[in-house]
Amino acid sequence: MPSGRGARREAPIGSVDAWFSPEDIYLFREGRHARLYEKLGAHPLRVAADTGVHFAVWAPNARSVSVIGDFNGWRKEAHPLKVRDDGSGLWAGFIAGIGPGALYKYHIVARDSGYEVEKADPFAFRCELPPRTASVVCDGSYAWQDAAWMAQRGERIALTAPVSIYEVHAGSWRRVPEQGGRWLSYRELALALPPYVADMGFTHVEFMPLTEHPFYGSWGYQTTGYFAPTARFGAPEDLMHLIDALHRQGIGVILDWVPSHFPTDRHGLGFFDGTHLFEHADPRRGYHPEWRSSVFNYGRHEVRSILISSALYWLDRFHMDGLRVDGVASMLYRDYARAPGEWMPNTEGGREDEEAIQFVRELNKSIYRHYPDVQTIAEESTAWPQVSRPVYAGGLGFGYKWNMGWMHDTLDYMEKDPVYRKHHQGQLTFSLWYAFSENFVLPLSHDEVVYGKRSLIAKMPGDDWQRFANLRVLLAYMFCHPGKKLLFMGAEIAQWREWNHEDSLDWHLLDYEPHRGIQRLVRDLNALYRGNPALHRADTEPSGFRWVDAGDWEQSVISFYRFAEPAGDPLLVVANFTPMPRHNYRLGVMRPGFWQEVLNTDATVYGGSGQGNIGGLATVPVAAHGALQSLNLVVPPLAVLVFKAPPDASS
Repeated sequence: MPSGRGARREAPIGSVDAWFSPEDIYLFREGRHARLYEKLGAHPLRVAADTGVHFAVWAPNARSVSVIGDFNGWRKEAHPLKVRDDGSGLWAGFIAGIGPGALYKYHIVARDSGYEVEKADPFAFRCELPPRTASVVCDGSYAWQDAAWMAQRGERIALTAPVSIYEVHAGSWRRVPEQGGRWLSYRELALALPPYVADMGFTHVEFMPLTEHPFYGSWGYQTTGYFAPTARFGAPEDLMHLIDALHRQGIGVILDWVPSHFPTDRHGLGFFDGTHLFEHADPRRGYHPEWRSSVFNYGRHEVRSILISSALYWLDRFHMDGLRVDGVASMLYRDYARAPGEWMPNTEGGREDEEAIQFVRELNKSIYRHYPDVQTIAEESTAWPQVSRPVYAGGLGFGYKWNMGWMHDTLDYMEKDPVYRKHHQGQLTFSLWYAFSENFVLPLSHDEVVYGKRSLIAKMPGDDWQRFANLRVLLAYMFCHPGKKLLFMGAEIAQWREWNHEDSLDWHLLDYEPHRGIQRLVRDLNALYRGNPALHRADTEPSGFRWVDAGDWEQSVISFYRFAEPAGDPLLVVANFTPMPRHNYRLGVMRPGFWQEVLNTDATVYGGSGQGNIGGLATVPVAAHGALQSLNLVVPPLAVLVFKAPPDASS
């Protein structure tokens, strides 16, 4: 695996015209070039006795392209590029005497219209700090120290592994109040974030988009720099240092990546060479009405090559362990967020975007071909089939899919007053009908705690005690339900306020015991989840789950087993979604003996009332739920209990 781009490279002997090989051109035009970042953009190198920078950009409909920058007074006539004569639309040239740190843009004149524009480099590896918009020459060299992590990272994100993701917005996780509330730099995050995440027991961090974006309030989802980390928090090598620090702490890193649309800022990708180069020309396909942004033209082979290369770039040069692909549903459907008459049917008259489907499949095939030890994760909010199934089997090829149905149903259920929950038991049990149709991640993400939706604890009904208890139930239920886990920052301290990207999390809440109790619970849930194969090894297999009783709607109690393998020792999970304790609650179990209570969310250490089963209890020979042995439980109010089964006496 490459360890960062070298400071300088030798150009081919004789001329930089040989920068692109025939294979490069062929793969680029076929839509199958996965590493265009090695060819396009600004690359420091040596040509004969001269050191300088080689520039290359795709602008097939341009009459002229020149490099303007602080090194030539931003004069468009100073450094023109030469177009290749093979019809590829690639312009290239070498400028001697400049190097890393130089600011530049491309001045482009359209061939037919004479339209002139100054554009940032689509392949810039570094950008100016917004609101400035120039690209920056960058060598991107970094000496990685994460070889031990890289050698075994595939095991840590596999379908059989415990995967517990802490979702982070880098600009608002923690700030410096003594300095005007400024955000932390990448290197400051490298000091604070890895030990915190490790202490809490999460296995991975997922960063909301760190690709360069003009508008901070977009949270990174309006990307202009598909090869550049945002300069707000430091240089590219500073982000590499942060990722390295997380890896050396044993924590994987997932990047939220946005190939579904891009903003219309003048310096960006839109109308790049005087034509709709990256986007569809017809607004019925090329304009996204919900996000007021442009939609990539996935039918153009070169665009597919560029996007696939962007994905590979972050895995290659930044050692990312996975990509969470944003807005997949918006890519798959031509009518997404569009009213009748605002979209174009496909050639068969349907709403499916066949070109986007092809792109997604090619993307995943390319990623897993080059990096079989990473995962792609789809944010796909519909019932599109086989999202996380292999391309060769007719699927889209993702490793995981966010389970948006589970999230919506569960939060809707939890927001109801417990007195009414018995009429909505199906919202809890329905997710198990389809829990193994995909490789699911259960997300309680940033999207659920903004724009008036309220924070997780503020969603919970009842007085303050009940709200904390309800949050404990929600979190424990998620960790026990089949599927990998994702929790947005702040939920682990029960932040009352909605998330605000302009502010730090409310860390002062940890001065108060109820909030410390939630944090302790999340830490213990991660330990329980990671330490018990029954809770993760068969997350994607029906054999890993069995109901004990899904039908006790009258008391709003559910109970089920989790298994690592069919013949293995199970864990028993019992959840009470009402504030009424259930005494003498009889539950039939599969084995006689002592069932150890390994988690009780009503424990006083978490802020609960302290009711429970004093560490466990033995079965009695009373039949229930189709079993000959049963437990006579105390099920505390608004609580989840987890029991470890006794050894199988027959084995």
